[in-house]
Amino acid sequence: MAAKHPAGRLGETPEVVALVNFLLSEEASFITGSYHLVDGGYTAL
Repeated sequence: MAAKHPAGRLGETPEVVALVNFLLSEEASFITGSYHLVDGGYTAL
């Protein structure tokens, strides 16, 4: 499966957690809707 990702590896839990923590923080308080792919470029193919 990792070979199918442009990043050449699968994502790890801390990478997803970092995005979730940001979106839950005050730094993201003005974000009202967004679409974030944490897929190592998989959907860009």
